[in-house]
Amino acid sequence: MKAVVLAAGKGRRLWPLTENRPKPMIPVANRPILEHVIDALDGAAVDEVILVVGSNRERIQNYFQDGQDWELDISYVVQEQQLGTGHALLQAEAQIGDSFIAMNGDRIIDAALIERVWDRHQETGDPVLSVTRVEEPSRYGVVELDGEMVSSLEEKPLPQLTTSEYINTGVYAFEPDIFAAIRQTEGTGEQALTDTLTRYIDDQRLRAVTYRGMWLDVSEPWDLLEMNDSLIAYEGPSGTDPARVDDSAVVAEAAIVGEGVSVHPQAAVLRGVTLGDNVSVGPGVVLENAVILSDVTLKAGAVVTDCIVGANTTIGPNTTVEGGSTDVVLNERVYHDVTFGGLLGDNVDVGGNVTITPGSIVGNDAHIGSAALVSGRIDDSTHVERG
Repeated sequence: MKAVVLAAGKGRRLWPLTENRPKPMIPVANRPILEHVIDALDGAAVDEVILVVGSNRERIQNYFQDGQDWELDISYVVQEQQLGTGHALLQAEAQIGDSFIAMNGDRIIDAALIERVWDRHQETGDPVLSVTRVEEPSRYGVVELDGEMVSSLEEKPLPQLTTSEYINTGVYAFEPDIFAAIRQTEGTGEQALTDTLTRYIDDQRLRAVTYRGMWLDVSEPWDLLEMNDSLIAYEGPSGTDPARVDDSAVVAEAAIVGEGVSVHPQAAVLRGVTLGDNVSVGPGVVLENAVILSDVTLKAGAVVTDCIVGANTTIGPNTTVEGGSTDVVLNERVYHDVTFGGLLGDNVDVGGNVTITPGSIVGNDAHIGSAALVSGRIDDSTHVERG
């Protein structure tokens, strides 16, 4: 079995994390999103994987190399311009000679879904996509069904115009004729694969496989927290090195701790927390529902809730990242009532006694002076001092 995985996207809504790494390489549960995808392909007995890469592609290629560590044959094709998922898939055409699986590199699924899609394609000869039910289908590609056949697809319709609970999970089985269909729908702007499929179903059969298992997607920053929490529950916590956890500290069972982590006296690492490698959790620090990337230092008395913290960032003593429900403005859109304390980029230096209000996003290499109040968006390399 051969699979094409689309991993070239920039992930602009996940700025600033995606300035230094492609979206599929953001770690959740202490492993890149794409590694969870590769594990699912391996579990589904896929033999060969073609990764379509683009932005910051060396991070993907250096990590996965030729796939030997996963007992897979991994190769790469490059999407030089980010012109959509249809255009991305077209880059792999020269390496495809028969039926294949296609899927997104930023959605985490079970191996069982890949197997079901492949088996249904082999049984019927029809192209297949998988669908699942979600609470807010208008956030995704909504699929209408006529029995087992797809009757329509629509990307992110208005909530009041959404006519189906089913969404496209982004896992497909195709024959090579899909490439000709993509070329027929090529335009001057971004080319989504769903544009091709919308035209395809007018005169071709597109079969759906329904799925109720694990399906985790990241579109906005707070989705990383939900994905992380789900993976902790699904995969189970990691063991901690007792020599590096003080006897008076607390590390919850529903937490994942990387290598070389130090947890100092009276600190509390509570539920839904992932600590990357070489993180230092200072005395009296409280962490809850947080993704902490590698080489982060949290100094004494810091409180970090509902937050993502980028690599090599320092959070000063008695600094608070307030969690809870808030409204967030992201790319000129307002998201209401999301649970999101904030996102701090890579190499951020936060002083002591700082307050970071819910929904704040701080760019890479920013400096936040002691006792400052941070709210909203802070650009890369900005210096913020107490006003």
